[in-house]
Amino acid sequence: MQNAETKARQVTGKPLSHSSFIIRQSAFVFIALLALAVRLPQLGERPMHTDESINAYLAGELLAGEKYHYDPKDRHGPALMELTLPIVRVEGAKEFSDLTERRLRLVPVLVGSATVLLFGAAIEIFGFIPSLVAALLFAFAPLPVYYHRYFIHETMFVAATFGLILSGWRALQKKSAMIAAFSGGCAALMLACKETAALHFVAIGLAIAISWRLRRAGKVPTFKIWLAGGLGFLITAILLFTWAGQNWPEPADWFRAISNFTARAGGEGHEKPVWYYLVLLAGGWSGVAILSLAALGCVRATRNPAAAAKSVIAFYALLILVIYSAIPYKTPWLALNFWLPISLLAGFAIEWSWLTTVKPAIRALIIIFCAGLGLLITHDTWQRVFLHWAEKKNPYAYAHTSEDLLRLPVRLKELARQNKTPNPRIAVVAADPWPLPWYLRKFSTVGFWQPDQETGDADFFITTTEVSGKLAERLKDFRPEFFEIRPNVFMQLWSPPKMDIRHE
Repeated sequence: MQNAETKARQVTGKPLSHSSFIIRQSAFVFIALLALAVRLPQLGERPMHTDESINAYLAGELLAGEKYHYDPKDRHGPALMELTLPIVRVEGAKEFSDLTERRLRLVPVLVGSATVLLFGAAIEIFGFIPSLVAALLFAFAPLPVYYHRYFIHETMFVAATFGLILSGWRALQKKSAMIAAFSGGCAALMLACKETAALHFVAIGLAIAISWRLRRAGKVPTFKIWLAGGLGFLITAILLFTWAGQNWPEPADWFRAISNFTARAGGEGHEKPVWYYLVLLAGGWSGVAILSLAALGCVRATRNPAAAAKSVIAFYALLILVIYSAIPYKTPWLALNFWLPISLLAGFAIEWSWLTTVKPAIRALIIIFCAGLGLLITHDTWQRVFLHWAEKKNPYAYAHTSEDLLRLPVRLKELARQNKTPNPRIAVVAADPWPLPWYLRKFSTVGFWQPDQETGDADFFITTTEVSGKLAERLKDFRPEFFEIRPNVFMQLWSPPKMDIRHE
């Protein structure tokens, strides 16, 4: 009797008619449209996370006409900005104050939804069932839906990673220099998203090497393939990092990026235990079930190295999980890097379970299990994405901006009207003022100072709860109001002493 892997190769390897191909691809287009529909509602209502606000500020600078310059210190590459500017300009944004949460978050929403289409291109490599299951998990599971609505780099990074895997595999199979060049371009796009691309290059390379060693055979890339891939990487990287040749980075910036990345890996206040990501992924009603499927798919793939592409994904998943878990610095959005291989591994498990038996009763149980899992995923996505989007009990809402901060700009406008000050001068005194630059963007006269600096004259002051020295003496007659900026972190709005601070 043939085993499940043999059956799978026969099923997925059979040439498809044109009509069957259209039907299958239409399924992925439909899933991508549903993914878009799930990601769009209430897009602008969740408060802007600090990281989102920093990216928004950078986009505002570029909209104002400032030239891009690669900043290796906690700013990552230019790819997100290069995609954002044309999209927000089409929507009419011309300066920082024109930007909105919805306009900015529309960028990762579109990228995340479009990534679902790539699973349709993966059918030839992984098979229809694994690609379909992975597309569904990628489209509707709470982790990708939540962070595809975040204006950060991870969504584009994962899309570029998937592009590298798919195009790299096709280049090896078809020995195509053109596809190899495209693969190199995907690798450059990864780097232009985040410097952590280097970790993924290592993990993918090791996964290929391990799979090749277990198979003791395989197609070794020719010099032409290596050259085309290298040129594609180099040309794309130069175009992206120089903003199409408009601003050439200093060579020292690249080396500073390496040192900064190494220093940040130590934690910088974001240290987490080794098991952090596993606990995060296993959370909710659906987490354990999905991880169990992924574990089963990983076992099946690694036990059958003849299925080369699947074994590469399995080893890549293990390696990248080990690498990220070993690094002390951990944040929940980095788990999005695992969701791509996890979704594929879960698909491998469903395919193996389905093809292992032909008994109607067992297949009926598989269908019931998948339907039940879909209900659990729906519950988790509703709870974490739309119901408790910024609450402390939501593990995805990490150091998130509190909804209470949304009152601050409204209150400032109210006080300015009471004081008959149409253009109030606002002084912000804080070591870390983010995300206040975002929420004060519609006020034209705002200054930011460190606690040890002397501020200029102002109608209103915004400070941390600890005010001392000359500033404390200056504010002794002002009236404070408290606003929670992040969980258990408060800022004070100081109003002039003779102002009536009653709410209108």
